[in-house]
Amino acid sequence: MKLGAFSISLSVKDITTSQSFYEKLGFTKFGGDIERKYLIMKNGDALIGLFEGMFEGNILTFNPGWDQDAQTLENYDDIRKIQKHLKENGIPLSSETDESGKGPGSISFTDPDNNNILIDQHV
Repeated sequence: MKLGAFSISLSVKDITTSQSFYEKLGFTKFGGDIERKYLIMKNGDALIGLFEGMFEGNILTFNPGWDQDAQTLENYDDIRKIQKHLKENGIPLSSETDESGKGPGSISFTDPDNNNILIDQHV
């Protein structure tokens, strides 16, 4: 199963302080909007999303259809195929996407240690 680009989405207290901290680690702004309280930071292939006040806890994020540069992949597993696989393997989902739809969609669930996982397809 191809889950696509991986990043971690961090719930931060102060977006400006967090941006400064990760810049000191060599990350640069890759996307987002500081005025809207979210930034995507990149260092090589490592991606970190910084989100102020949008959710509690941190989230492991996968983007089917994208590489680490947010470029559309020619071959990828659609979110609906991934959702079907997870259900067939007994993984309970917190949110689902329309199985009959096409294009963008997302699903979420938690791992056995209660870590949040988001699979978010943009294409």
